[in-house]
Amino acid sequence: MITAKDVNELRNQTGAGMMDCKKALTECNGDIEAAVNWLREKGIAKAAKKADRIAAEGLANVIIDGDKAAIIEVNCETDFVTKNAEFVDLVETIAKTALANDAKSLDEVNALAVEGTEGTVADLVVAKTAKIGEKLSLRRVEVVTKTASQNFGSYIHMGGKIAVLIVTEGANEECAKDVAMQAAAMKPAYLKADEVPAEVIEKEKEVLKAQAIEEGKPADIAEKMVAGRISKYYKENCLVDQEFVKDSSMDVKTFVKNNGGEVIAMYRYEVGEGMEKRSENFAEEVAKQLGN
Repeated sequence: MITAKDVNELRNQTGAGMMDCKKALTECNGDIEAAVNWLREKGIAKAAKKADRIAAEGLANVIIDGDKAAIIEVNCETDFVTKNAEFVDLVETIAKTALANDAKSLDEVNALAVEGTEGTVADLVVAKTAKIGEKLSLRRVEVVTKTASQNFGSYIHMGGKIAVLIVTEGANEECAKDVAMQAAAMKPAYLKADEVPAEVIEKEKEVLKAQAIEEGKPADIAEKMVAGRISKYYKENCLVDQEFVKDSSMDVKTFVKNNGGEVIAMYRYEVGEGMEKRSENFAEEVAKQLGN
């Protein structure tokens, strides 16, 4: 019988998760020493020791197959690993697996069986963590389906630091790709104005009003100035309202309309956005990679 005490002891020895420890003990008939070896053989113990390390580098990518596409971000600890062929293959394998199974959530992707292996996506990440020697993590992935009248446009920037997937209705793939390049370069937070949360706009209005009053404007004038400045906020932060980088005489919405369509959706992944970054310097990073 596997007891909670046994599971806890194995966790303390290896740093592996509770379910992994329970599985190891079950496979090894309660023998803790054998279970430690089992976890090591599977790469789980080695991966668990890296779990608290910061992984904010990585790659983002887009895979398109007919009417379906997947956009993905997988993280690692250093930029060196993003050039590693096994890591690059891992990112592509996970994206293709998610796409083939039309996965709807990150949990679902992690639980998917990987073709050519005996395990799941989560198992594959653990195995590659142990082999590559850095903490690796699947941060996000989304499978997108389009209709026959819609088109995908994708763009990968800086070798996978930014990945963008655009869906247009009516407009062709070339147009959609131009919009994807715009999104990569100009970093819009939203597709269009009605997608901006009300609380974001209210906070922005408060800041803008305070700025106007600080400039010496009366409260009533400040209120009128806020309306104009909010319009500017939309033009800077909403993709379809942004000035089109290839032709400043029009916004993105007009560019796509001139090409017979409209932008339906935007997915933009920038590696490590919003994550804590490592503070080590370059020399320390190189030394660590060389094992010094």
